[in-house]
Formats: sequence, C-alpha cells, structure tokens
Amino acid sequence: MILPIVGYGDPVLRKKGADISKDDPKLKEIVENMFDTMYNAYGVGLAAPQVGLSLRLFVVDTTPFSEDEDLSKDEQEQLNGFKKAFINPTIVKEEGDEWAFNEGCLSIPDVREDVFRKEKITIEYYDEDFNKHTDVYDGLVARVIQHEYDHIEGILFTDKISSLKKRLIKKKLQNIMEGKVNADYKMKFVAKKGR
Repeated sequence: MILPIVGYGDPVLRKKGADISKDDPKLKEIVENMFDTMYNAYGVGLAAPQVGLSLRLFVVDTTPFSEDEDLSKDEQEQLNGFKKAFINPTIVKEEGDEWAFNEGCLSIPDVREDVFRKEKITIEYYDEDFNKHTDVYDGLVARVIQHEYDHIEGILFTDKISSLKKRLIKKKLQNIMEGKVNADYKMKFVAKKGR
C-alpha cells in the first residue's frame, strides 16, 4: 500500500525513532508498504518517520543510481540490485574523507543541496527476518544509508548545510510546511492537518 509521505515541518521528522520488537506483527507489512511508497515516489531510500512512524527502520534500493554513466563499472555493480530493510540499526563507525554529494529528500521536495559525509560506514542492523548483521559500506550506498539513518535520529539533510544556504531555502521550506508544493506523490503536510 502506498502511504503519504510526511512533509518538512512535521514533528515526527524530529523524533528519535523507537526500537522495533522482533514480535511486531505488522513489521513485514510496514516494510512492504515503505518499499511501495518509495518506488511510487522514485526514491532510493525511505525512513519510517517519513511515513509518520517514529520507528528505527528504513529501506533502501540504490538500483536507480547504477544507471549513472559517470560511475565506474564497479560502482554501478555495487549499486545495482542493492535492496535492503534496516531494522534497529546503529552506525558503529564512520571513516575516510568527507565528500560532497547533492542530496534531496522525499519529505523536502524541490530542495537539493551538497552535503558532506564520510565515505565509509560500519553498521549493525537486523533484516526483515530479524537476523543480525554487521556490514561495511562505502560510496553512494554508504551515503544513502547515512541519509536514511539520520531520519531515524531526527536529523534532516538540511541540518547539515551552511547557515547561508539555510537562509536561501527558508521560503521553500515554509512553502512545504504549508503544503504549497507540487510533488508527484501523495504527501501529508503539517499546516494542512485538521483542515
């Protein structure tokens, strides 16, 4: 089922997500709905807070990035078919040089900015069957994971840009809060609640 994506300004985007119980009867359904919602919006990642759930869960599928001809063959292969759900994740290490990449967010449509992140991460998480993993990722896969991980920590990519850039996008962010934005997918806006 395709869920509405919560727009910038909604308090759920600023909450730290709660751990998910292994026995949660709705877990598989939530994961499936999140993948459906992400694909419908042409995203490569989606975190539970973005669909109004304050949980430590996000999904990623970096396959669309694999079509970028500027990437090496190895990078394209790493991105192609990389599809996972991350449940109760913890990034245990970030290392390497910081590098910039132009990021966007389904909760903040029409806003893109360069964000600096470390190139390599080590992350512990559970998969959909509640098997525990500790994996190391780098490059664009690591970046997508870091972006979605920030969501479950109550952090948005706009928090990581300069104060000058924040001032320059202030009006766009206000418009998103008021629902004055044209997204190609279903959204829910904080200022439109109760209307």
